[in-house]
Amino acid sequence: MALKTKKRTSYIIRRILFYSFIILLSLVCIIPFYWMVRSSFMKSTQIYVIDPFVFWPQEMIWENYKDATKFMPFLDYTRNTLLLVVLNIVGTVLTSAMCAYSFSRIKWKGRNLVFMIILSSIMLPGSVTIISQFIMWSNLKLIDTYWPLTLPAFFGGGVTNIFMLRQFFMTIPKEMDESATIDGAGHIRIFLQIIVPLSKSALIVVGLFTFLGCWNDVFGPVMYLNSPQKFTLSLGLLQFRGEYTTKWNLLMAASTLVIAPCVIVYLIGQKYLIEGITLTGLKA
Repeated sequence: MALKTKKRTSYIIRRILFYSFIILLSLVCIIPFYWMVRSSFMKSTQIYVIDPFVFWPQEMIWENYKDATKFMPFLDYTRNTLLLVVLNIVGTVLTSAMCAYSFSRIKWKGRNLVFMIILSSIMLPGSVTIISQFIMWSNLKLIDTYWPLTLPAFFGGGVTNIFMLRQFFMTIPKEMDESATIDGAGHIRIFLQIIVPLSKSALIVVGLFTFLGCWNDVFGPVMYLNSPQKFTLSLGLLQFRGEYTTKWNLLMAASTLVIAPCVIVYLIGQKYLIEGITLTGLKA
């Protein structure tokens, strides 16, 4: 009896420590988000007042959101961002799935070698290829266009996405391919009618990651876009930073509006996110 009590006490202590650690980690993400939303309803002079610290403003200044959308062409930047997001999602999901199908379901000479070479490119830091990429797009006269930000998505969709989808496709029994082949189906039909429907969760994960990466991308637009009318929301946020001062309350309000779609998309797709990532690692 004493042994059971001791084991139960030890179990409870471990669970308390575990959940305490998880709560501390969650605060690392929650506190900046709270600070941003809180500051968006305050005056700039109130944001950094520590004594006394204002946990939440008694009078919320909703005009900050209105002023933030007027400070920059918010709707135009949203339209530009959505255009890039849609093109990147379509290109990434389509081409990465096609590449993953080739590496997982079609046998061809040198397949594994080519896959290992492609996979090894993950170890190459992105900063190494920045200058060469810029020179290439500059020679093609495509600077200040959306081509450098969208065209690469239609050529493979990224090594990480190819790897993840390949691992997922390998969990689908190949007997289904053989049965379809006996019925006269080719690779295109097998891909569209068997693999894609069974890989919905993994494809949604790829689309979700692509959405978040493209929506929050700052570096790409900074490199390739010069005309203000082509700016994205991430570049629009930089306009709140002046030479001598920064409109922090308006910046926080605009940041809240920009982040809101990411939160909504994640909440909607978290079921598929967990399912897709879990099933991807079932078979190597």
